[in-house]
Amino acid sequence: MKNFKKYGLLLIIATLVAFAAACGNGSSTDENAGDDKKGSETAGSIVVSGSSAMQPLVAAAAEEFMAENPDADIQVNAGGSGTGLSQVSEGSVQIGNSDVFAEEKEGIPADELVDHKVAVVGMTAAVNPNVGIKDISKEDLKKVFTGEIKNWKELGGKDQKITLVNRPDSSGTRATFVKYGLDGETPAEGITEDSSNTVKKIISETDGAIGYLAFSYFTDDSVTPLSVDGVKATDENVQKGEFPIWAYQHSYTKGEPEGLAKSFLDYMMSEDVQTGLLKDQGYIAATKMEVERDAEGKQTKK
Repeated sequence: MKNFKKYGLLLIIATLVAFAAACGNGSSTDENAGDDKKGSETAGSIVVSGSSAMQPLVAAAAEEFMAENPDADIQVNAGGSGTGLSQVSEGSVQIGNSDVFAEEKEGIPADELVDHKVAVVGMTAAVNPNVGIKDISKEDLKKVFTGEIKNWKELGGKDQKITLVNRPDSSGTRATFVKYGLDGETPAEGITEDSSNTVKKIISETDGAIGYLAFSYFTDDSVTPLSVDGVKATDENVQKGEFPIWAYQHSYTKGEPEGLAKSFLDYMMSEDVQTGLLKDQGYIAATKMEVERDAEGKQTKK
């Protein structure tokens, strides 16, 4: 009987030891699996392309994200909203940035894309500082860009020929400016540049030049932003719905994002980016808007 009890006790102890070991190994495996999963979401390479108006924001966010996650490689390219939408639709990039809704671009399978509205951008006409005006009516703005007004003296400015600087047809900045700044009227021929940075440089170096830029490019005095109908081009006026030229900044993915693409988009919507980096880069948080727009351009109060 004593031997039976003795062997029974030994069996119980052996069973407990084996169970504890199994639990320990299971816990370790689960933790490692969790670490592996976490690592896979912040590691690897993705390419982001599209809107040049969004490029400063997305590039800055990518730089900060990569500093926090050294195994991540995020390449941010411009090229225009049309390029971003086409490339993400084709699957050649993981994120396509756009100033316009995918539904507004012909040939884009919008139903296959998921829209992430990461910010709002205000845009306005930008002129060479020597033209002599800082405000323009919307009607005169349309006349300038359609070529009806050809000299700044007609608007109370200097006796200088007006030089138009446009973005290409694929540009979301152009689409937004034409839709909300020119009421859909087609700009006359002028200089056409792919990059907003280049547009800014040409305007700053060319007497009589006018183009259009996102607010985020007005970082110095090299170009002058124009107010429209006496309303200044400010974040606050966009938020209130008083300044008409603005657009959502969309980051599109083909289907729901996964892995590094999802982690980066989550980071873009984080409090740090939305209330810090985004504002520093000259953008407006979508959550701060008092109005909203749909793909048809209808604006309503929230």
